[in-house]
Amino acid sequence: MKVGIANDHSAVEMKNMVVDYLLEKGFEVVNYGTDSHESCHYPMYGEILGKAVASGEVDRGIAICGTGLGISLAANKVKGVRAALCSEPYTAKMSREHNNANILAFGARVIGIEMAKMIIDVWFEAEFLGGRHEERVNMIMEIEKNN
Repeated sequence: MKVGIANDHSAVEMKNMVVDYLLEKGFEVVNYGTDSHESCHYPMYGEILGKAVASGEVDRGIAICGTGLGISLAANKVKGVRAALCSEPYTAKMSREHNNANILAFGARVIGIEMAKMIIDVWFEAEFLGGRHEERVNMIMEIEKNN
């Protein structure tokens, strides 16, 4: 699976550790984030990752900023993106099973690398359940289409 990863200046170290972890797990990783600690704008990186996921350039994405909130909001502005901010494994699992999230977001200033690894493992292991959840995801996508 090809995974895109994006980050701002506050998440360079976390991104590097996540990339190493993903590579160890056998994922192909495309870096769309910054490697600089110089202040930058997370919306730019959220959009770049969102476009890569929505276009199919990568299969799924991981977005990291200080809290994970800003970069996920930016990614969610891209048509076709369902970015989920997750600070623990249960939400990550539900974001895949119920919401078919295609971008996982978390905050480098909120969680540590071991929690990030647990969240990543659960998120990639979980599968979209479809059924009644598919109807709801389609409703979300219809809102996007109409606005």
